[in-house]
Amino acid sequence: MSTATTSSQPNPAAQWLALSDDELSADNVEQLLKPIQDDLWVSAACADRILDAATVQRCLLDLGIERTEAAAERSLSAATRTRRSSLGGGAGSDDEEDGTEADARTRHVTLVSYFSDETTDAKLCRIRAILLDRLDRLNTFDEICKEASVANESEEEAIDEEWEDDPWADSPTEPSQATRSKPPGKPPIPLSSFLTCDLADTACILASQEHFVALRILMEHHGSTLWPSRFAILDCIPEFALAAEYRDLLPSYDPSLDLEQKLCPKPWREEPDFVERSECTLALEECGVASPTPSSDHPPLPTRPEPLSSSELSSWYLQRIDHVLSSTGMVDAALALVQHAASQGLPGLDEAGEDLTLIARLVYDVPQAESGAAEDWPLGRWRSMQPVDVLRAYLAHSTEETIAHDIQHLVMPYLFVLESRAERSGQPDASLATRLLYDYILNAPLGIVAAVFEASKPTLPQGQRVIRDDEAMARLALACLYGSDSIDKWPTMSRIFECLPAWDTPEDDEDDADEADTTIASLGAFVTPSTARPRATPSDLLIFFTPLPTASLSRALDVLDVHLESGEILARWSVPAPLRWFLQSNSNISEQRARANRMARRANASDDKLETQEDWEWLLEDMLKLSGSGESGSRSAFCLLSLDDIIRTFFSGLLSTGNFDIAKKLLRTSSAELSLDQQVIEEFCLACSQEFYDNATSGNYHFGEMKLAYDCLDVPTPSDRITQEKEFIEATSRLCSFNLMSRPGIPISPIEIRLTKDRLSLVSRVLSSNNDAYKHTEVILDLVHKLGFRADVVAQVKTLAMLAETALQSDDFARAHAASEQMVNTVLLLHDPTAPASADVPPHIQAAREVCWLTCFQLGRHPEHPDAQQKLALLGRALEFCPAERLPDVLAAWRALEADDVARRRERTRGIRRASARAGAPRRQRMSGHGAGDAVASLASRLQSMHMPELHIPHSPDAAALANKAFSHVAANIPFAFGGRGRSYMSDETERSRSGSRGRAGDGAHVVSEQASRVLQKGIGWLLGADDE
Repeated sequence: MSTATTSSQPNPAAQWLALSDDELSADNVEQLLKPIQDDLWVSAACADRILDAATVQRCLLDLGIERTEAAAERSLSAATRTRRSSLGGGAGSDDEEDGTEADARTRHVTLVSYFSDETTDAKLCRIRAILLDRLDRLNTFDEICKEASVANESEEEAIDEEWEDDPWADSPTEPSQATRSKPPGKPPIPLSSFLTCDLADTACILASQEHFVALRILMEHHGSTLWPSRFAILDCIPEFALAAEYRDLLPSYDPSLDLEQKLCPKPWREEPDFVERSECTLALEECGVASPTPSSDHPPLPTRPEPLSSSELSSWYLQRIDHVLSSTGMVDAALALVQHAASQGLPGLDEAGEDLTLIARLVYDVPQAESGAAEDWPLGRWRSMQPVDVLRAYLAHSTEETIAHDIQHLVMPYLFVLESRAERSGQPDASLATRLLYDYILNAPLGIVAAVFEASKPTLPQGQRVIRDDEAMARLALACLYGSDSIDKWPTMSRIFECLPAWDTPEDDEDDADEADTTIASLGAFVTPSTARPRATPSDLLIFFTPLPTASLSRALDVLDVHLESGEILARWSVPAPLRWFLQSNSNISEQRARANRMARRANASDDKLETQEDWEWLLEDMLKLSGSGESGSRSAFCLLSLDDIIRTFFSGLLSTGNFDIAKKLLRTSSAELSLDQQVIEEFCLACSQEFYDNATSGNYHFGEMKLAYDCLDVPTPSDRITQEKEFIEATSRLCSFNLMSRPGIPISPIEIRLTKDRLSLVSRVLSSNNDAYKHTEVILDLVHKLGFRADVVAQVKTLAMLAETALQSDDFARAHAASEQMVNTVLLLHDPTAPASADVPPHIQAAREVCWLTCFQLGRHPEHPDAQQKLALLGRALEFCPAERLPDVLAAWRALEADDVARRRERTRGIRRASARAGAPRRQRMSGHGAGDAVASLASRLQSMHMPELHIPHSPDAAALANKAFSHVAANIPFAFGGRGRSYMSDETERSRSGSRGRAGDGAHVVSEQASRVLQKGIGWLLGADDE
């Protein structure tokens, strides 16, 4: 063992220690460290210095290894010498016993003893092991730097090729970057860290930084050390890295062993040095001279020292794939990973490869929304989705221009994969692809459906068609169109229809036509909403069309053609309906009539109003077209309506707009289609006029709805019904001019006037609410005539009775008597002088006579009436018209009135006589007295000689009861009541008689008759409206 020698020159060790790491150079090592003779100090100094300069570090390592070589040889000699002595010098048995356990124990003991005695050699062996490991790492580091330089050159060359024709270059003769000298490659980590850190940690750092070349070199030269931690190192590779960049690092599969294939390391030294062997390492550790453990800030990495089985290896790949998808969403990275694994022959990855291929199409080939983040598609989510949801995801952003391409290139491969999987699972389903595709089409928007059908036309080559079955196309079109709720996509629907196939079917095949008609009829009932099924979906409708043969499908398409044309016409006139409505109304005339009415009336309410006769003729033409049938007999929208119904509906709509001039021109046209009977024209004109009338808010027929109602009656030819309706409108206008109120503060409306059952009550309200109305007899009678009572004599008699009563309440006895006289004359005109006395009187004449005698009786008994002769004449008329059982009452009144009249005349005569006596002449007094006495005697004798037969009826009720009975009978036959302003005069008289403020002398029978007359007058007054208020 060499020792240091003393010298007079400066101490090299001190100079070495004074130098910092940055100041060290290869010359310092040569000049300061190498001359020192102390091997332990020199080797320790070499191990103590860890530099970033590879050249100086290599000089240190070489010097240190050189100085420790002698100690390693001495240790090896000691171990070898011990083994030879134990074998007794038998050289031929060395190889045979070298590996025995006893020999190993002996060598271990010997080495431990030697290192215990020679501690310096032990330390040198430990330092040598450290230096050898650093030398191997330094060699690896140098190779990594070389590879980094090559990679930089390749990258720079690619950049130069891209910019070699740069127009902004300063000089065309400037040498390219590729011809210049290249700087050494930049190491991924500093040399000092690379030499001291744990190799597994270094490998993880390289993996996380995607230094795959450096990691491959590290794994290649230090594979035995890194093998147990290989999966932990691979997990450090970023998920977004493509497998093609680190495929040499991924685990491989050995099909022959069905295990993971182990790495073939390439160490820098074929044979390990003695100090690196386990026997030396164990001996040093037992002597307390162990190698320092590299420091690490992280917990130890999980290790898998044994190769994985095929199933374990597949599971690791699947976990890695799912982790890549869930963390980054980069399907291409996951797909590259599974493709690499599948290329190794690993089982169980085919389905994952298919799924990733399909997901890649979904992520990279499917059009994405312009806004919003892209979705992540992990394998778990993909495999949990139903096929229908996958189809929707593939076609979520497809447009009419791209849908056919997307189905061919995205959906069909997916459907083929589903079919192949079903076959592999032993459950083949030949209709799976078409069923899923048809289900998507049934639920797609009409624009998408039209694009699909255009890409499936029968004229296209079979291989290019999306839907290749003609009958399937027809069934899908019928289900999609009749199942749609759209009312404005008629051009799109027509596009779908134009793509459908046409079959040559025999025209006389009635069975197929009946079958189609039956199916459509039942389908109409099926699409009608119900509580169990509010709406029939296209998928439901497809069930109805599936069993139809070709001939029936052709018939159904003919019906669809007619319905599409009808739908376009309805939409043109702002009354659109979904196609299913044509099925629902196929046998419902009410639905068709309601739609036709809306079409005729809403046409003018749309934005494009009909202003000319040509516009209305166009509407009529379309309505007539809708009432016909198609070429093959398919019924249209208004197929159940007759020609008269259509024309009637059309003119009702035309008249409702107020275009009466156009209506007149159209009705007077020579067209055979418009040749209507006058009665029909009259009916719809009356109906339209009444509609205007009922909707009017004012009764004035000079403007508004009432004017339209009146002018509408000028369209048809004049007739009694037209005249009557016009008069009723005029009467309504006149009634409203009297300011009649339906409720306080609310004027009466025309609809209330029409709905009044007893229209004479309206006249009564006019008389009761207007003080001077009774004075205009002719106006009131004309009003009654226009209210519909022109030929009704009874109504005229009742009106005159109301006028007389109103005049009587106003103490206008002259007008009351005039109305009564006119009423009597009217009743007399009803009498047929040629009729036998025993003949039955017609009810209406009886009612008129009843009203007449009661009115005459009331006015004739009125005490305030000054003209006794008129009153007697009225009572005489009452006697003439009253029934036989009422004669006693009328006679009693007549007698009382006559007695009063006689008394007045006597009193007047006496007054004349007294005046004559006071005037003077005796002769004249005698002559006048004799004459007067004779006159009085003559009048008295005549009155006494007059004897009316007694009409006393045994056990008859009294006069009051008879009056009440008469009142009840008349009230029951007169359907009106007078709205008087107060009680009648006779009613007031009755009240005064009850209070005892007024009376008259007479016998009991006269008193009873007077009371009965008063009761009768009170009843008549109520009847004529005295007590209405």
